[in-house]
Amino acid sequence: MDFKQLWLNTQDLWGALDQHPMLHTGIALALLLVIALVLGRVARYLILHGVRLLGRQPALHWLNDLRHNKVFHRLAQMTPSLVIQFGLHLVPELSKTGMLFLSNLAMAFTILFQLLALSALLNALLDIYARTEHARTRSIKGYVQLAKMVLYIFGAIIIVATLIDRSPLLLLSGLGAMSAVILLVYKDTLLSFVASVQLTSNDMLRVGDWIEMPQVGADGDVVDITLHTVKVQNFDKTIVSIPTWRLMSESFKNWRGMQQSGGRRIKRSLYIDASGVRFLHDAEEARLSKVRLLTDYIGRKQTELKSWNEAQGNVAELSANRRRMTNLGTFRAYALAYLKSHPEIQPNMTCMVRQMQTTAQGIPLEIYCFTRTTDWLDYERIQGDIFDYLLAVMPEFGLNLYQQPCGTDLRAGLLPAVLGASHIPQPETHAL
Repeated sequence: MDFKQLWLNTQDLWGALDQHPMLHTGIALALLLVIALVLGRVARYLILHGVRLLGRQPALHWLNDLRHNKVFHRLAQMTPSLVIQFGLHLVPELSKTGMLFLSNLAMAFTILFQLLALSALLNALLDIYARTEHARTRSIKGYVQLAKMVLYIFGAIIIVATLIDRSPLLLLSGLGAMSAVILLVYKDTLLSFVASVQLTSNDMLRVGDWIEMPQVGADGDVVDITLHTVKVQNFDKTIVSIPTWRLMSESFKNWRGMQQSGGRRIKRSLYIDASGVRFLHDAEEARLSKVRLLTDYIGRKQTELKSWNEAQGNVAELSANRRRMTNLGTFRAYALAYLKSHPEIQPNMTCMVRQMQTTAQGIPLEIYCFTRTTDWLDYERIQGDIFDYLLAVMPEFGLNLYQQPCGTDLRAGLLPAVLGASHIPQPETHAL
């Protein structure tokens, strides 16, 4: 009985509002707005709850990516504006101008949430692609960002056209006159897009590549490739953002080939003091022939030199007419044999020890080989061990490393002039 009476009172009140048309229309619009918001909440709950249940099935796990990127949330947000669009004709005594304005406003909100839903869909597709094998070598983030930019531009044009109740083609025709301004404003974007397409299509850059670009302070791994920038994490953990177009207009070094080859190059020289280079004596040859890495070399070399000297006849008795082994050549042969026997040097790649052009700092003896690993820490350890050993074994051949005079050398040279030669202890000499 109470409910029936309440309903009758409500009808009487609603009928009394006919005498106040503006109040009647305002209350109707308010009720329509409340109903639209309530239905929007209900629609969002039902859609998200249903998607959450469907996403538990293994075959529909991709729905979780759409849900996490709020695709369905944006679609549910379209419900209030759609309810207002279709419910405006139920509002009593609403003028045509007011209905047109509110209808266009509701349509603009609908288009806005559609754009946001499409943008969220692109983000979800990017997340799905990131889990594939192709994502490790080719990044599509730049293409997604470009698609979103075009989507927002055309969406903004349509929204403005809807609000002013004009055709979008009218606004698009006006953009033709602004093309020069647009090209100027989006110059970097267009250049970056072209560079991104070239980098991706030519497979010049991948996420995870180690690149080196000194002019921008980049020396590390690529962590992200976007439309405008390429992010590089240096080995000191700093992040460098490089404009994408600079990677095409300037040179950079990509170490991917080295990492894929399975070996990393060692190319470093030992500068030999030229004053220590000389011929080997017979006793030195006999001693060095007992070295395991030199036994075959010295035996083969002695046979070769003996045959050549005997072929010269009596002329070979003179020292300048004979071929003899040198300590530098023997050390070079020893270093090469040492590298080839080293367990951490790649045997299938170039391995040599070569003598370079003599300089004011001595005779460069270049070590050129490849390690079995490309890991930076192991590479530095192997390289350090090799040169530590070669530096330590060099005196066995009567050779010394060139070193510019230091304070100790200068003091040692000045002491005889200050104290007299008789007061200076002479160093002990040992036979080789």
